Amino acid sequence: MKLVDELFAMYQDKITDEEDLDMITFAVLEHYNKKELMQIVRDMNEFELQYFIRMYLLESLKGKMEQAEFHDQYPPNDSKFYH
Repeated sequence: MKLVDELFAMYQDKITDEEDLDMITFAVLEHYNKKELMQIVRDMNEFELQYFIRMYLLESLKGKMEQAEFHDQYPPNDSKFYH
């Protein structure tokens, strides 16, 4: 994808870990509105679009699993009285 290639070229010497990637992606997305983001999606070829959706699904499912594990380890305390 053109945007990924451009971002990598600009930041490749500055990226040291995943936290850097998070900061870069959030900063970039702040500058796009919905119409511009949809245009990026429309410009994707079929492989890029499938990869994009696959990554979205994968990360979303990981998040759901982490939430479920957290709630299993620390169930909500519905008691109104604390001892």
